[in-house]
Amino acid sequence: MTPPPVVVIGSNSISGASFVDYLLKKGESVIGMSRSPEPVEALLPYKMSGRAVSEAFRFLQLDLNHDVDRIAAEIKAVEAAYVVNFAAQSMVAESWLHPDHWYQTNVVANVRLHEKLRRFDFLKKYVHISTPEVYGSCSGNVTEDAPFNPSTPYAASRAACDLHLQTFFKNYRFPVVYTRAANVYGPGQQLYRIIPRTMLFIRLGRKLQLHGGGHSVRSFIHLRDVSEGTYRVLADGIPGQSYHLSTKRFISIRDLVALICQRMGTTFEEVVEVVGDRPGKDAAYLLDATRARTELGWQEQVDLEPGIDEMVAWVDRYLPALRDQPSNYIHKP
Repeated sequence: MTPPPVVVIGSNSISGASFVDYLLKKGESVIGMSRSPEPVEALLPYKMSGRAVSEAFRFLQLDLNHDVDRIAAEIKAVEAAYVVNFAAQSMVAESWLHPDHWYQTNVVANVRLHEKLRRFDFLKKYVHISTPEVYGSCSGNVTEDAPFNPSTPYAASRAACDLHLQTFFKNYRFPVVYTRAANVYGPGQQLYRIIPRTMLFIRLGRKLQLHGGGHSVRSFIHLRDVSEGTYRVLADGIPGQSYHLSTKRFISIRDLVALICQRMGTTFEEVVEVVGDRPGKDAAYLLDATRARTELGWQEQVDLEPGIDEMVAWVDRYLPALRDQPSNYIHKP
């Protein structure tokens, strides 16, 4: 008997689209769901590789805020044993402008979905893609049992949903597993994110505004490594547990931009304009990924320099298409 497809909610997000590409490469069948139509090929990893043109993938334009009944019905119709949810309002600074939109999507809409999914006895694993923002600004390496200390409406909304899911796990044994990844990057990433934005601005001869001088420290992890980790969580993650996906290398945003400039043959001073910082921005969250390494056998494979070179090649390949895409975040309620 053919196994049911894996359902990926938020399949137009870069993490979701990369995971779809990974699943198709593994020979899985997939149903992808997102509120917007599929974007151009340059922003969808599974289209770049040509895997979307197979019978193994079906895309449905469904909005978590408005189509939760249809989403649940589609999952029920195929009796999907595995559901992975990447869907979220995900911008930090913008969450201060319309916080109710973030709570509506990240909490209310998700609660409505989970209330339906918990009744499906065929569901074996629900992977909820969370965020390290729930921990706030931390010192030292952060393990999965660190207390939540959100500092923005975005982070608070994600923490609220994570806590809600814990109540479902405790009361209903709902098979939720969480992942929290470091800053992801890879071909197809939205252009308002720091790595593709820096590269595009260099190619277009535009000045890059760097908030606060770029002193925040982050780990940057390639999306193939994140997809591999997500797949291992899907297969072997223990319900109720959280798993961090992060590299052991940490770098400031300033040094990252300088590294990109060096790899692209220009200088930091030519490219960057330093501007004021954003409210509630966390200085650092350094994730400890020991649990994923020891329990799941996961290990990152893509070093930062070759990952950046791959991103430069993607920008150059799709520059005519990327030039026409918005380079700033556009909010959709």
